[in-house]
Amino acid sequence: MSDKAIQTRNLTRRFGNFVAVNAISFEVDKGEIFGFLGANGAGKTTAMRMLCGLLKPTSGEAKVAGYDIFTQTEKVKSRIGYMSQKFSLYEDLTVRENIRFYGGIYGLRNADIRRKTDELLHKLELTKEATQLVSALPLGWKQKLSFSIAILHDPSIVFLDEPTGGVDPITRRQFWDLIYEAADRGVTVFVTTHYMDEAEYCGRVSIMVDGRIEALDTPQRLREQYHAENMNDVFLQLARGAVNQNA
Repeated sequence: MSDKAIQTRNLTRRFGNFVAVNAISFEVDKGEIFGFLGANGAGKTTAMRMLCGLLKPTSGEAKVAGYDIFTQTEKVKSRIGYMSQKFSLYEDLTVRENIRFYGGIYGLRNADIRRKTDELLHKLELTKEATQLVSALPLGWKQKLSFSIAILHDPSIVFLDEPTGGVDPITRRQFWDLIYEAADRGVTVFVTTHYMDEAEYCGRVSIMVDGRIEALDTPQRLREQYHAENMNDVFLQLARGAVNQNA
């Protein structure tokens, strides 16, 4: 059995004459926190959608959780979790109802849903808010709840698309504590972020420019390679040469 959670080779996606993702090749280890960075228009969201089985590649190869994203899309979807900045919680359902709803979507048994709901409410200290509508929660709590629901079914990999956008630094730090806990349990975390300080929290980081991966290594090695004080300086050096700067 492969020790790789994600494997891609020359993965490409075209939209007409525009090449959004241009023959990218990389691997992600099981249990790794992998940062996937790039400016707007770099191709990272398109690449993530292909890996999640939401968008068919034009060419290339990729396996996610051991399954081929061309021929085993439904199996890929069953083994992953997903959370975006525009989280998908239902605002007109209560906290408890959201957890139970997604537990059903993920195919969990009723007994497991009840157990996991109680465990999650306790862990997030939301027991008293269990009957409140999600719309009444502060943004930071919504995002922590959304992440916890995204891994409710114990997926092999969770994809996080700019999950901490718009929240304060303290809440962002607390959110990353949840990410570390998940990784410690063996969940692979694939995360995009536009906060360069968060890139420092990742085991390795890739940086996309104009559809290609221009750099991939640990944050420390990237800083050394580009003679940069921090990841923001590394990112700026690479992004300055980008042709496509739009979303």
